[in-house]
Amino acid sequence: MERIAVGQVLLVFFESFEVNSAMNPNLMQIKSASRTLTILSLFSISIAWAAENPNQWPRWRGPHDNGSAQGGTYAVAFSGTSNVLWKASLPGKGCSTPIIWDQRIYLTAPAEGQDAVLAFDWSGKRLWETRVGPEVAGKHQNGSGSNPSPVTDGSGVYVYFKSGHLAALDFGGKLRWKTNLVERYGKDTLYWDHGISPVLTEKDVVIARMHHGESWLAAFDKQTGVMHWKAPRNYETPVEGDHSYASPITVARGGKQEILVLGAQHLTAHDAANGKVLWSCGDFNAKGRSYLPVVASALLEGDTIVVPYGRDKDCTLQAIKLGGSGDVTASHRVWKREDTGSFVPTPAAAQGRIYVVRDRGEVECIDATTGKTIWSDELPKNRASYYSSPTVADGKLYAAREDGVVFVARVERKFELLAENNMGERIIASPVPVANRLLLRGEKHLFCIAAQ
Repeated sequence: MERIAVGQVLLVFFESFEVNSAMNPNLMQIKSASRTLTILSLFSISIAWAAENPNQWPRWRGPHDNGSAQGGTYAVAFSGTSNVLWKASLPGKGCSTPIIWDQRIYLTAPAEGQDAVLAFDWSGKRLWETRVGPEVAGKHQNGSGSNPSPVTDGSGVYVYFKSGHLAALDFGGKLRWKTNLVERYGKDTLYWDHGISPVLTEKDVVIARMHHGESWLAAFDKQTGVMHWKAPRNYETPVEGDHSYASPITVARGGKQEILVLGAQHLTAHDAANGKVLWSCGDFNAKGRSYLPVVASALLEGDTIVVPYGRDKDCTLQAIKLGGSGDVTASHRVWKREDTGSFVPTPAAAQGRIYVVRDRGEVECIDATTGKTIWSDELPKNRASYYSSPTVADGKLYAAREDGVVFVARVERKFELLAENNMGERIIASPVPVANRLLLRGEKHLFCIAAQ
């Protein structure tokens, strides 16, 4: 109710200029500024409300863009057949993580050869399925044509697929608009399947393509699908260094929105209004290694963005201070670790700590301010790897292994493995904790686990 009340006050304030400005041309500039302020304020209030509301998970890494939930109580012991509140069958293999808005669940999946968006209510009942266009299946065993996760701002659902379909739907499943970016700009040259999720600004849905070839960041009007801008993002790199599977992040700074993009050995901040580069940070591949694509995404932690980069012996983890202008490589790096990092799973953050889960199950807790290790341990090893990104909720870490085993560990003071839960099917999507319920998206089912 507070969000609506504040929005109504701003709108009344804006509307008061409608009549006056018609009689006084000097008020036209004030009217224009008022309109911009109103839209941005409403968007910021909506985003802040989502971040504070435990019942929302509006995008892949949650309301805080760090893979963590505040508050709530979540289950420890469960399986694919026990302690499941409900499970819903899915029409095909997809690897995207579901999102939640007002106790409605949205996710993408292939359905009879079509890219589809599905909605479920809080009891697991399927509300609708909307098909967007022909599917292009994934080529990696842990990939799919539905890798990118949906995103919402509370007014609609926005989706992207490997096929190139970018679409907007209302909460009833009606297609508002769609376009195909592969048809418009050609296929991507990524070695594996496209995994970048769309992000939202006050006006646009934004998608990035970073590969060997023309790389770009593009913004499309959320209401009409009309492209507002398309900004090039091209850097020379060693082989495969220009490939990125990392999703952007939007932040509000100084009354404006910025889009943070990681890929091609650079972290860049773009003006949401026109795509212009505001600042950039490089030197992520100091040794000039080949075959270092970006897979794990960056995550927000306070006024810094934590960047995992590289693989195996070339892994690094570093924190970059937000803001600045131009090349901030030498001035804004807060700390850098060259002995740890993550290649595939995106780390999570909670209460000033970074939680890193590596592909083979090593776990490390790192102080977000200093970059120093607080503790390190490991999850049970197996032939299977960890491709899902971990989630932190209720003082516990939830990490899914690709074979469908979900591990739960207490991590507040030290690492303590609490449970090993076999869901009976492969899991690549990230666990989603919302309102005392844990959602797990497998290859065949969507599971809902209630607090015990």
